[in-house]
Amino acid sequence: MTVVGPFGLSVRDQALEADVQTGLAAVEAGLLAATKSDVPFITEAAQHLVLAGGKRFRPLLVMLAAQFGDPYAPGIVPAAVVVELTHLATLYHDDVMDEADVRRGVPSANTRWGNSIAVLTGDFLFARASHTLADLGPEAVRIQSEAFERLVTGQILETAGPTDGRDPVDHYLDVLGGKTGSLVAVACRFGAMMAGADESVVDTLTQYGERLGVAFQLADDVLDIASDSHESGKTPGTDLREGIPTLPVLHLRAAAAAHGRPEDVELVALVDGDLTDDARHAEVLRRLRAHPALEQARRDTVRYAEEARAMLAPLPDGYAKSALAELCDAVVYRAG
Repeated sequence: MTVVGPFGLSVRDQALEADVQTGLAAVEAGLLAATKSDVPFITEAAQHLVLAGGKRFRPLLVMLAAQFGDPYAPGIVPAAVVVELTHLATLYHDDVMDEADVRRGVPSANTRWGNSIAVLTGDFLFARASHTLADLGPEAVRIQSEAFERLVTGQILETAGPTDGRDPVDHYLDVLGGKTGSLVAVACRFGAMMAGADESVVDTLTQYGERLGVAFQLADDVLDIASDSHESGKTPGTDLREGIPTLPVLHLRAAAAAHGRPEDVELVALVDGDLTDDARHAEVLRRLRAHPALEQARRDTVRYAEEARAMLAPLPDGYAKSALAELCDAVVYRAG
C-alpha cells in the first residue's frame, strides 16, 4: 500500500500510483510555469500559495478520473493546471473578503501585500488559467466558464443571504454546490473527458465530483470550528469571526428558533456579537465545539460523502474506482 495525494489516500496498485505521482509532479511544474511573470514581484505574489503547498485535491481527481480512459492523453495535465489555478485564484479573493490572516500555514497574500495586490494577483491567476484553457478547445472553455459562473453566483448568494421564506440550510447547501461543488465536478469531468472516456462515465464522475465537493466544504465548515490552526493551516473560527454562516452556525440558529432553549438563544446572541474580541471569539468556539449543531454538521458531511460514493456504482471496478471511494472516507475523516 502506497500513500499518495491528500489525506493520505492509499493507492494499492503500482501502475496507478506511478500514473498519479507522475501526473501530479507534472501539474506542479505546470503551476510554477503558469505563475511565472516577467515581473519578479508578480511571480512572488502569484507563487505565494503555490509554494505554500496544499492538498492538490482537484488535480488528484483529474488524474484519477483520467484512469477511465487514456491516462496519458495530452490534455490531462493542462486541464488539472487550469482547475488548480482557478481554485488558487479564488483563495486570494476569499481571503480578502474574509479578512483572513493565514492561509495554508503562511500569512495570507492580503496580510502580506494588502487587499489590492491580493485581488489583482487572483485576477492574474484567472488570466493564466484562461490562457492554458484556450489550448484545450472550445468545449473545455464552455465547461470552465459555466463552472466559473456557478462559482461566482454561489459566492454572491452567500453574501446576499437567503431570500424571505427560504430555509437558510437549503440556501447554504445550494451556495456550496456553486462555490465548491462546481469546480470539483469540473476536475472530474475534465479528467474523464480529456482521457476520452465514454460520455456516461464523464457524466457519472461529474455528479460524483459535485457531491464530493460539497462534502469537502462541509468538512471545512466543521474544521473551522473544531480544529486548531496546526490542523487546518487556517486561523480557527475565521468564518465565524467574519459572520459567514457556515453549517454548524446555521444548525445552531435553527435549534434556537425551533426550541428556544436559553443556552442556545444566548449562544446565538454571542455569535451575532462582536467577535473581533479574542476572548469572546474563544468562548463562542468553545461552546460551539460542545454543541449538537457541530455533530449535526458532521452528519451532513457524511451524507454528502455517501451520496458521492453511491454515484460511483455504475463505473467499472478497479483501483481507480476504489481510490475515488476512499476519498469519500478521507473527506469524512477530516471532519472527525
